[in-house]
Amino acid sequence: MADIRPNDALLNLRPTVPTETTDADGSAGAFLHATLRPVLKLQNDLLLAVVADFVREHHITLRPTDQHHQLAELMSRNTKLRYTVVGLITGQFTTEEYAFYRQHRSECNRRLLELAQRRVLDQAATVLTLA
Repeated sequence: MADIRPNDALLNLRPTVPTETTDADGSAGAFLHATLRPVLKLQNDLLLAVVADFVREHHITLRPTDQHHQLAELMSRNTKLRYTVVGLITGQFTTEEYAFYRQHRSECNRRLLELAQRRVLDQAATVLTLA
């Protein structure tokens, strides 16, 4: 089967994220810097909208004094939301990146979800506005 995935177009969509990495090529750390961070930056607005929609649709009231804790719990414990976030990010992978992801799925998911949670918590005010 021929590869019909638009790999070059996917790569060209991504913003540049300056990094200084000492991780070896082919490692999970290198994948984090070369792929996960740029894709998360690209998908940032959608990520926030997905979390906000989830909060609204599940009638979750985010209390101003506890919203970071509530969002962290939601992002770390809700399987449906976690799978949605993983799909939002992995859908932007090239064929080669997805092959790497498949071989290192658990480590990549851990790092991906950590970065996504950090982005959501850093932009909690935006999530609240969207919800």
